[in-house]
Amino acid sequence: MLAFQRLSNRCKDGHFVLVDTVKENLLRCEGPNCTLEQADGVNFLEQHLNLKNGPDWIIPALPIHLAAEWFLVRLGPERLRRISLPPEIHMHLPNPIRGSDGNIYVSHADFRCPDDCAEPRDICTVTGKPRRQNMFKILGDIRLPPFQPLAIRSHQLGPGIGGYRPKQLFALLSQVEQAKGHLLVSTACRCHGVITGLKRL
Repeated sequence: MLAFQRLSNRCKDGHFVLVDTVKENLLRCEGPNCTLEQADGVNFLEQHLNLKNGPDWIIPALPIHLAAEWFLVRLGPERLRRISLPPEIHMHLPNPIRGSDGNIYVSHADFRCPDDCAEPRDICTVTGKPRRQNMFKILGDIRLPPFQPLAIRSHQLGPGIGGYRPKQLFALLSQVEQAKGHLLVSTACRCHGVITGLKRL
């Protein structure tokens, strides 16, 4: 809801498709510039996303790794399945936290970031110090055989709001389809990211 409010205030001529399983959440965002869809986000993406008539941006404002979950649904259990990430991956990552879903969440920050961070190119808004290497670059370059790293960059669309274009997601899907064996599939912005372990069958 916060992401929608901020973006709709900035993009007066934009149209937004909001997807949520909870009707009450959607009704709080009613307006002439939005379409409300009560549905599971991953399933909605699978049923409606295509390159010919897709949205300009996908904003994955939900508590799952949308890209990885969409790949699992799109390719099905005969071609792709989730696998555990090995403990030794932690030494390659800044401030890793392993979630209950098996994903690993990473951040350059060891503190809680403001929810309206503008993600400046070179410095941290909290510390004022130069940022280390961009997180999407770190995750895309991990060397941890037999895993192959595949990452999608989340671009800053507004304060505290990130997303990616459908063509980016389909490009990463193509890489997953062409890959073999163990994969580290990540989504990351400059400072934060999430990693899911997948195996191409």
